[in-house]
Amino acid sequence: MNVPFFIARRYLFAKKSHNVINIISGISMAGMAIGTAALIIILSVYNGFDDLVKGMMKGIEPDLMITPATGKVFIPQGEVYDWIYEQDQVWNMCTVLQEQVFLNYGSRQGVALAKGVDEIYQQESPLIDHVRDGAFSFHKGDVPLAVVGAGLAYKMDINPRFMTGIEMYFPSRTRRISLSNPAASTERVKVWPSGTFSVNADIDASTLLVPIECMRELLEYKDGEVSSVEIRLVEGTSSSDLKAIQEQIAKKLGPDFVVRDRYQQNEALYKMMRYEKAAIYLILIFVVIIIAFNIFGSLSMLIIEKKDDIETLRSMGASSSLIRKIFVLEGWLISLVGLLAGLLVGLLFAWAQQRFGLISMPGNFVVSAYPSRLVLSDVLITVGGVALIGYIVALLPVLSYARKK
Repeated sequence: MNVPFFIARRYLFAKKSHNVINIISGISMAGMAIGTAALIIILSVYNGFDDLVKGMMKGIEPDLMITPATGKVFIPQGEVYDWIYEQDQVWNMCTVLQEQVFLNYGSRQGVALAKGVDEIYQQESPLIDHVRDGAFSFHKGDVPLAVVGAGLAYKMDINPRFMTGIEMYFPSRTRRISLSNPAASTERVKVWPSGTFSVNADIDASTLLVPIECMRELLEYKDGEVSSVEIRLVEGTSSSDLKAIQEQIAKKLGPDFVVRDRYQQNEALYKMMRYEKAAIYLILIFVVIIIAFNIFGSLSMLIIEKKDDIETLRSMGASSSLIRKIFVLEGWLISLVGLLAGLLVGLLFAWAQQRFGLISMPGNFVVSAYPSRLVLSDVLITVGGVALIGYIVALLPVLSYARKK
């Protein structure tokens, strides 16, 4: 029989002579339960928002992107691109030519990222599902059309129902700048809005999509020249398969090209999301530490109350280490009971929110309820963190008492 655990368990559930010890112990258990449940629930909701952001970014960012290591443009040709297209994991491959341009629409002016896209992108882009107004269309006969981010459309008062064209300007790469007539040193292309799309606030406020031939005309590039090749993989492709095909493409293309996955394309955003999650965890763990110090108080009072029991155990031959284990386990059990209760409540609530959407999102958001997703690693670091805090806090009053003796 485990004697320290048996005695600690009896102390935990036995009625104390001083009722305040029971009250403090109960408060400690409840606090640890609330802290644990909060960690599970908030991290699960954060995972839900993380998935939501990544899902939105899939509309504009490809799984893999090929860009030149030096320079702005290149011509994607050769056996490597035929090999890429033949891979079972590849759903489509399209070419893009993009640049920051100056826009003029009626009386409004602004700067935007104009992204010239080819026919494959026009037909198979995931952005088709994000159209908010008008149509995802780039040609009407010989007339070039543009699909505009909703934020940019709002800022410049662009409406796909109006017949006003969007004028795109870019400094000529082949002519010198004329101080007397600066307009003569710029290239101009006109497109007409066909629709608006919405992915997220940053992209919506700065992006418009146009036919790639319009961008080549505006930027004065040759036929076939592109700034990137975007590769989208079959839905459900595992991260290991994605990494493998990325490495194969990079090896075949050589050092003159860079092959980036979705994380590497927007590294700052995804790093920030990771740091935010770590910050949330640390803040909530700090709250749990503060709550756990109630255990310090209740355990210190219990040691004082059980002085006679301690002397009795010593007279029966109990060592100092065994007595210390009894009270450390007593304090740790308080936190573990709270941990178990909070874990059950947190898991149940997070699952119910994920399954049924119990709490609705306020306002006009893209989802009706707070998103939630349980992740095993979050559960493990929560259990490990709370259990470790409980053990350390339980150890402190016992060590303090031992030093006094």
